[in-house]
Amino acid sequence: QLRLVESGGGSVESGGSLRLSCRAIGNTYGTFCMAWFRQVPGKARAGVASIERDGTTTYADSVKDRFTISRDSDEATLYLQMNSLKVEDTATYYCAAGKYGYCPGSWSNMNEYNDWGQGTQVTVSS
Repeated sequence: QLRLVESGGGSVESGGSLRLSCRAIGNTYGTFCMAWFRQVPGKARAGVASIERDGTTTYADSVKDRFTISRDSDEATLYLQMNSLKVEDTATYYCAAGKYGYCPGSWSNMNEYNDWGQGTQVTVSS
């Protein structure tokens, strides 16, 4: 089991950039599929991007070519670089650790993940 701690959220104007970090505390960080999700009030938590143990990445269509997920095994940290931010990217962002080293085809399904961070708020203004 991992403890996940996000940071890096904040407020930015449309077109700006933010980088989110997720520090994993536990000795099995490098083993699992990791992902970022986001949630707005009244809506289900949605998958943003995932990264497998070997570095293979997958993105939601809404963030392709704008967001980049990466992982640093030495630092046990997951990142989400968000560029060209839009108002509709406003949400609470969560990192999650999956059950396997690979990310399944259903990577955006919350049930594929065992451990979650507490969330960090991202607000994009026009």
